[in-house]
Amino acid sequence: MVGDIQSKRKRYSCARASATAGPPTFSAIGDIGFGPFVIATVDPDAPTPQDPTSAQIRHFLGPNFFPPQDTTSRDEPLTNRTPALSEFLQPTPPAGSDAHRYIFLLFNQPENFNAQRLVTPTTPIDLFNISEFAAATGLGDPIAGTFMLVAPDPTAA
Repeated sequence: MVGDIQSKRKRYSCARASATAGPPTFSAIGDIGFGPFVIATVDPDAPTPQDPTSAQIRHFLGPNFFPPQDTTSRDEPLTNRTPALSEFLQPTPPAGSDAHRYIFLLFNQPENFNAQRLVTPTTPIDLFNISEFAAATGLGDPIAGTFMLVAPDPTAA
């Protein structure tokens, strides 16, 4: 990978689900180019890390992200110019589960990506496979990524 994608949230060693509400903003560190990009977020631990029978859950899939116009200020968030294919779904590991990993990946967006129909706003979010999706749509390997751990809220137990 040539860069690191960051979610502009407080950094926790393990966040509580209540700390992950609202859609995140994304920025990238390093020379990632000028876009467009696709950002994907998946949970490979659903319903629990010990029994991931519903994994991967697609928590976000958004095309058409671009860095700021002023290439000298890379700390500014990437902006999305179109609606997401899968709007942000707040991480909510079930009560009694260990913490889940939420993986954020940044891909260069191929020219024909917006014509893909494998994922639409009505496609089920469970049993998603980001590797197969990336291969089928020409995304290839991610150019940046990160993850966060999210534990169930104590009140959910």
